[in-house]
Amino acid sequence: MPDTLNIIPLPQSVKMGEGFFNCKGIPPVKGDGIFSREIDVFRQQLEACGIPAWIPAGQGAETGIVCRKVETLKDEAYRLKIAREKIILEASSGAGMYHGLQSLRQLFLSGGEGGGKTEGGFALPCADVEDYPRFPWRGLMLDCSRNFYSKNFVKKIIDAISLHHLSIFHWHLTDDQGWRFPVDAYPLLTEIGSKRYDKRRWRYTGGFYTKDDIREVVAYAAARHVEVVPEVDFPGHASSILAPYPGLGCTGGPYGVEDRFGIFEDVLCAGNDAIFDLIEKVFDTLAELFPSKWVHIGGDEVLYNRWNECPKCRKRMEETGLKNSRELQSWITVKLVQMLGERGKTAIGWDEILEDTPAYKLPPQAAVMSWRGRKGGAEAAERGHSVVMSPNTDGCYLDYQPVNDPDEPGQLGTSGIKQLYNMNAVDAGMSAEEASRIIGGQANLWTELVYAARIAEYMIFPRICALAETVWTEKKDFDDFARRLPLHQARLDKLDLIQYRGPLA
Repeated sequence: MPDTLNIIPLPQSVKMGEGFFNCKGIPPVKGDGIFSREIDVFRQQLEACGIPAWIPAGQGAETGIVCRKVETLKDEAYRLKIAREKIILEASSGAGMYHGLQSLRQLFLSGGEGGGKTEGGFALPCADVEDYPRFPWRGLMLDCSRNFYSKNFVKKIIDAISLHHLSIFHWHLTDDQGWRFPVDAYPLLTEIGSKRYDKRRWRYTGGFYTKDDIREVVAYAAARHVEVVPEVDFPGHASSILAPYPGLGCTGGPYGVEDRFGIFEDVLCAGNDAIFDLIEKVFDTLAELFPSKWVHIGGDEVLYNRWNECPKCRKRMEETGLKNSRELQSWITVKLVQMLGERGKTAIGWDEILEDTPAYKLPPQAAVMSWRGRKGGAEAAERGHSVVMSPNTDGCYLDYQPVNDPDEPGQLGTSGIKQLYNMNAVDAGMSAEEASRIIGGQANLWTELVYAARIAEYMIFPRICALAETVWTEKKDFDDFARRLPLHQARLDKLDLIQYRGPLA
């Protein structure tokens, strides 16, 4: 018998029993009807890996897998009992039941236990599991602006992260290199803003997701209890807006969708009220397509050169009593937060949005995603904001190399698996009240150099497995994680995912 279940992320409590639950395929899954969607997805996932349905001889009312609703369990918690004759899964919510079924999915993908099937079937070790997450926000960000990925690939990644109990898919949809969704009142955003000249391919490339595409992805994610959080970048990283609508910039252009990567001077003109007409329509579209309460507004890496020189922007500063362009960005941020609030949405932005002014303080409902190290997250928590920790200093940037090796893809630095595993979303010096404002952690894949989906897979896996465990449980043990990882990577192979398999630095 194994001494634990080889599951990632590590469950909060596992008590191993004696013997195995043996079956020749997917057992009958029965139980409370409120879990029918979760059960259907579970069956489809295993069938897609070639695991057939199995009907045991003389099955009774509680043979196979039994799913029960238990009101006393927390929202995302589940209780799993694997016995010789049946498996019982208990949860109070669909999310909890889904997490329990994904833990079972992992065991089936590895043949039951230890990576090997029994002859002609599967053997799941008997165990009692009590499990629940440490944080509600357990996320992956995928940048689909710098390089466009198909709808089917996005769904593939969502399914894979749901296997690891991740709860958030942060979808980066706009940047200098491409605008990726339609806004009816501004058709040129997709007609012009979604395409750029690709020097690697020597042709124009790009694309965008239709409204039906987005609805399909959102529904697919919802069935897996993954919340899709859209990101639109304002007021910087705006080349894909300015190329089709040059009147929204300070100089009037001409502009182009960027074929370079970096930070650019041309941003939305803060002195032009027309930018807010566009933002209104963008936010209306996001409210129509995304049920999530969150909208990510970007807010990072805004250069002020154009604003400093622009008569309209200088006039705006005079009218609002602002001293400089940095304060002008705070004025815009407050407006964005308020506009989203009018639509029942909550704004979250990169930690630059903390750089506010006494007259235009960041509204308390706005959340902060700390990326430039941990300092922004600590400051935001101290000031009363909800915080998602995603520091580029702690392994959370998956566009960095997985190890310092010239043969490995990546840019700017290294984000090793051990480094990411050891990331703690809560700083040691935080008060209990500040720590309560940390709602989770996230890993980000920026895709300037990731021009193909298969490369994206390599950059994500298995580093996202380390992130999943570090935001799920406080009972972390890297050596034990490293022991479980090879077996888990064999499961991911069955999901047709390209993976890094080098040192776990």
